[in-house]
Amino acid sequence: MINTIRTATLLAAMAVSAPLLAQTYVYVSEADDGTIARYALNEQTGALQLLGHTAAGGKVMPLALSADQSHLYGAIRSKPLQLVSWRIDRQTGDLAQSGAVTAAASYPYISTDKQGRFLLGASYDGDVVHVYRLASDGNVIAPPVGSYKTGHAAHSVIVDASGKSAYVGNLGTDRVLQLTLSEQGELSALGNGYVKTAAENGPRHSVLSPDNRYLYNIGEMGGIITQFRREASGELTKVAETENAVATEYHLQHGRERPAGYSDPTPRIWSADIKITPDGRFLYVTERTSSTISGYRVNSQDGKLTLVGSWPVEKQPRGIAISADGRWLIASGEKSAVTGSYAIDRHSGALKRVSEAPAGRDANWVTLVTFAADK
Repeated sequence: MINTIRTATLLAAMAVSAPLLAQTYVYVSEADDGTIARYALNEQTGALQLLGHTAAGGKVMPLALSADQSHLYGAIRSKPLQLVSWRIDRQTGDLAQSGAVTAAASYPYISTDKQGRFLLGASYDGDVVHVYRLASDGNVIAPPVGSYKTGHAAHSVIVDASGKSAYVGNLGTDRVLQLTLSEQGELSALGNGYVKTAAENGPRHSVLSPDNRYLYNIGEMGGIITQFRREASGELTKVAETENAVATEYHLQHGRERPAGYSDPTPRIWSADIKITPDGRFLYVTERTSSTISGYRVNSQDGKLTLVGSWPVEKQPRGIAISADGRWLIASGEKSAVTGSYAIDRHSGALKRVSEAPAGRDANWVTLVTFAADK
């Protein structure tokens, strides 16, 4: 009896003293299946566990998370074009649809501002960026309250930490647009409205450093990472270019724009996504033809990049995301049957594959949400 009491007391003490772990869920859009895969990410080991699939009602591609992490948004790119909202269950990661509205265009990229006011969509086919207001319940309100004609092939749109500036990767014009975002959701040119990248680089996705000092853009066709400094006004100044890390090793030719029906057997640069760790120390980009991710160390003084290495990953890696603690990178592959989890070395930034879980067809966008443990 005494031993039983002692054992129970010890277990209770261990439970009280054990650290409370955060819970991270991973969402990957599976375009050809019309579903979103839901995973649990083990915070200690990086292991992925498939929890299930949520029907999206069409060809779901880009995803975005609300500022308060209560909602996941997805753009349906098959007809009828829609923007769908799901509530996230903090305990299970399950998604419950809370709204759906007609989208004014087909969006390969959507994002939200940190203030929780707006959802923005960039339309490659429509050469436009739209701004939608978010309701108090987290759902998207249509029609859009802001619109800006971008020029050919707008491929991404992000908002800075202040919520006052928006930046658009404009693949077809070799420009990153710099725009002012008003309190009403209207977009207008900031300064002369754009900065240039290298010719035929094809600006695709961008990421801002956590301190809001720098913007990095990856070119789809040139594979060049262009670094811009953000001025106090929000305007951008180009400061450096980093060449593609894998083109020589994999004998890749310069890329080309790939409209519907594109067919070319020549191995070409085909970069896709770019992400930075929450502490701003490491940056990663995907290259689809070689099925690799390249990692870079970010200089803490001037933001310039130094190559850490390149690693083979899921076939045709479309999207990546990094956990809130900066320990894990999750990669999807458009032609992969699995989603992969990679440990990020805290000192070097090198990637090490630690886990995988089944994925559906044409897995592309990856979004992570982390909830602190309830005390």
